[in-house]
Amino acid sequence: MDADTLVMKNIDELFEREELSAVPDIGWPDCFNSGLFVYRPSEQTFNGLIEMAARDGSFDGGDQGLLNQYFSDWSTRDIGRHLSFIYNMTLVSTYSYLPAYKRFGKNVKVIHFLGALKPWYCSYNASLGKLNTFIGNDQQRCFIEKWWQMMFTNVHPAIEQLNLVGSMSNMAIDNPNQPSPSSTSTSEATAAAASTEDENRYQAWQQGQMDYLGADSFDNIQKHLDESIGHGQ
Repeated sequence: MDADTLVMKNIDELFEREELSAVPDIGWPDCFNSGLFVYRPSEQTFNGLIEMAARDGSFDGGDQGLLNQYFSDWSTRDIGRHLSFIYNMTLVSTYSYLPAYKRFGKNVKVIHFLGALKPWYCSYNASLGKLNTFIGNDQQRCFIEKWWQMMFTNVHPAIEQLNLVGSMSNMAIDNPNQPSPSSTSTSEATAAAASTEDENRYQAWQQGQMDYLGADSFDNIQKHLDESIGHGQ
């Protein structure tokens, strides 16, 4: 599941589905949307995907193109691998086909905040339980507010606890090698510049503008993955 999905109801039944099960993409139904899919962990499949990525790349520059290339028989082999739209409903569809949402919306199990409209970009008033300002339809507002409500109920308390523990740890450490104000300012400026660059790249990805021949090339992504896995061991 993508990080921009929100589970509304229990979906344990998906574990009974076969590989590769997914929801048809709203833009091109002969392809599946990789925001949610069912697969079986397999070293052989992993190696096959890596080999295909290195040899052919991805036709859309992202994971969805690569996965659809690898599981190319998804649309024709077995209709049982086609999941219902309720497992990957996008906000765009609630607007473009509102009658269907009114008829089937109560059955939705997973919401996918596809595109540039992400809940964490919206301003939310926790005391009122509502968004401060929002340009969109009522259904979109409702789902984004549900995301925020779940975040404040289940996630925010854990973040506050971690911040409290981190603050107490920092207070308990007496660091004799504390950097000078000038070096600190330089470090902060460098970090801010890097953060801006990362944000710009992220926005480009959300709009489908990946630089997969440059900064977002397979080699660079593989290098980042190797470094992250190495640090975690």
